[in-house]
Amino acid sequence: MKNKVSSKIVESWLKGWCLSRETPFPVPHKSGFYVNVGDEKQKERFVFPELNDDFFQLANSIDEPWIYLKVSTSPDEFIEKIPERWKLQSQGYMMTCFHPMQFPETSLAEGYHLEFSEYNTTFVVRIVAENGEQASIGRISLIDDCAIYDRIITEKNHQRKGLARFLLKELETIALSKGFSNNLLVATEEGKLLYETLGWKLYCLHTSIVIPSED
Repeated sequence: MKNKVSSKIVESWLKGWCLSRETPFPVPHKSGFYVNVGDEKQKERFVFPELNDDFFQLANSIDEPWIYLKVSTSPDEFIEKIPERWKLQSQGYMMTCFHPMQFPETSLAEGYHLEFSEYNTTFVVRIVAENGEQASIGRISLIDDCAIYDRIITEKNHQRKGLARFLLKELETIALSKGFSNNLLVATEEGKLLYETLGWKLYCLHTSIVIPSED
């Protein structure tokens, strides 16, 4: 894990996230970035590559719900120093893979087929069951010199069939065909374990806090 987090890498990941979610691009906010997300449960987000006074000033001044603060550090570094109205979210992990992923020999499980679509510079791969049910889905957004992987999901009743690995291989094939081999994503705890088996490395922690509404 890097001691010094690159603002450029965080910005590239965030741009890809915005492309995938079809939100406006991030704009600079002091030492970090701001995105006007516009969702009911995520109105805005501020993302900081490092913990500093800019983060603490926002944490002390914001009391509106559903504005996220995100920072590339452990929650232990700040959680006792901010108002109690902020609630810690599930830990995220920013990961990188600057070489081809390491896939075992894999084929698509019987009874499934692939569907492809794209928008902006985002490419979507779906794995669909015979009954038409979506089993797995993922996206890559191509921006700067990076492929940003986003919303890689396999539905619970379709897990343990190698679908996520196959999906990631298909997404990587698209990225490589477009000349993109620097891969970024933010993983959940569960996803991190999968990505590590494919050759991804932990780059930094991605910690989120928010003030939830009281209703």
